[in-house]
Amino acid sequence: MKREVRDLAASVRARLLNRARETKEEFDRILVHYGIERLLYRLSRSSGAANFLLKGAMLFTVWQIEDRRPTRDLDLLGFGSGDPEELTRIFRAICQVDVVPDGITFDPDSVHAGYIREQTAYGGVRVKLVGDIARARVPLQIDVGIGDVVIPGPEEIEYPTMLDDFPAPKLRAYPVYTVAAEKLESIVRLGIANTRMKDFYDLWVFAERLTLDDSTLAAAIKGTFERRAAALPSDIPIAFSAEFSDDAIKQRQWDAFLKKNRLGSQKHLPLATVTRTIWSRFGHLMPHP
Repeated sequence: MKREVRDLAASVRARLLNRARETKEEFDRILVHYGIERLLYRLSRSSGAANFLLKGAMLFTVWQIEDRRPTRDLDLLGFGSGDPEELTRIFRAICQVDVVPDGITFDPDSVHAGYIREQTAYGGVRVKLVGDIARARVPLQIDVGIGDVVIPGPEEIEYPTMLDDFPAPKLRAYPVYTVAAEKLESIVRLGIANTRMKDFYDLWVFAERLTLDDSTLAAAIKGTFERRAAALPSDIPIAFSAEFSDDAIKQRQWDAFLKKNRLGSQKHLPLATVTRTIWSRFGHLMPHP
């Protein structure tokens, strides 16, 4: 049995390497994406599955959005305890969930958790752990937010698999409306201090690629601002102004983001175009005092 598991892991690693060559993606990004997918499957099979919702950029695959950016992190909303020790215990148990072999193993002893402190006013816990695919090390980072509102409510999803041989994770997830609302709140709150260029890119993609219901989106924005006790904008927020998009530092941060993420046809997308598009699409839905 151990020989079969080793052979399977080697086969999975080889197939993922072939995929990286075909798509011209970095192999370590492919490994991380596969690792997140299989960790989600274990989560979906665990006793604690109902305590988490999938959120963040991993959902772009579910929504079949073109021009999506690659991501190395898994974002979850957690219900219940936001204690790092408790989340360490939960994820160690998830690592040990018995599943049909899929070429990857997760080391429960590698699980560590701590509070997130950068650029956040509403808390969260960061969990780190390590997987292994035929001796290829797969480090994963999971950010768990606690207690946010979800409007119009969680959705049941089946996460697409990279390799057809293995079962898909079936779990609950954020609707796109809440994802957009949280990104808008973060952008407004951080203002000129914002270095999270990924939020601008994601909202631009939403504006360009998705058809969203305005009333549902407005409700999600209102609920998110209220839950996070965020200041309500009385005028155009600085992040959507020329002061922000013309700032030399912000332009360097934006250019570095595009280069790092290898966004192909969008590699020359101007920051000013992005901020104008976001405000034009979502600005009239922002709550006003």
